[in-house]
Amino acid sequence: MRIAGQDVGRGHPIFLIAGPCVIESEALALRVAEALRGIADRLGLFLVYKSSFDKANRSSGASYRGPGEQEGLRILEKVRAEIGLPLLTDIHTPEQARAAADVVDIIQTPAFLARQTDLIVAAAATGKPLNIKKAQFMAPADMQQVVTKAQAAAAGAGVTQNTVLLTERGTTFGYNNLVVDMRGLAIMAETGCPVIFDATHAVQLPGGLGDRSGGDRRFVPLLARAAVAAGIDGLFMETHPDPDKALSDGPNAWPLDGLEALLRSLLALRAATADHPM
Repeated sequence: MRIAGQDVGRGHPIFLIAGPCVIESEALALRVAEALRGIADRLGLFLVYKSSFDKANRSSGASYRGPGEQEGLRILEKVRAEIGLPLLTDIHTPEQARAAADVVDIIQTPAFLARQTDLIVAAAATGKPLNIKKAQFMAPADMQQVVTKAQAAAAGAGVTQNTVLLTERGTTFGYNNLVVDMRGLAIMAETGCPVIFDATHAVQLPGGLGDRSGGDRRFVPLLARAAVAAGIDGLFMETHPDPDKALSDGPNAWPLDGLEALLRSLLALRAATADHPM
């Protein structure tokens, strides 16, 4: 499939979705996007900038959610205009789909909402590529039904090619913990959709800090290496200049100043394992 004029999926180079979890300010969004653009240019890597205008699934009602739809989409438009990166953002209600589609290149549905038919249908019906995160409570094979819903909605809107991406971000294992079953990457690939691995949310500890989620970013490189070696099509990583001060998902975000070195090692691994796709 094609995203912003770039071919992705089986037989094409791995691509990256990266950015801060939530839009904190226009200045931070532009700063991170500019740094990511430089990294992508140096590595010859196709990059999609990701950030959320509203985090509607925060653990506590007092947590920062973002600038909201109108202001958040304005900031994302500025990132595109000034930095020149394609964009991804997530939506939480069907009503947000059209506004997001007018701005971004990929619409994302959060993992918690992978079973919400109205949301999936509204997002897919825009005709934009749709990144669906596998729910933490779903088996990989169950994503075939989600893909079928999305593709039917896209076809109803006149879209003839596949526009669905699938992202693995771990599966609930007991309380406040996630595990990643690498077999799930291959199982989801059987849908024919490009498969992405979310290396930062996979180390999240949902609700692990009581009023917010925790995480252990030490294991981001470990899981990313395993997924790249397994043959994923894309990598998803939330990054921040100072993760310990990030307003959302800081414990599992990867430091921006360490991202290029990590990506270089992952691309070298990809080159060494390219003859063994899923």
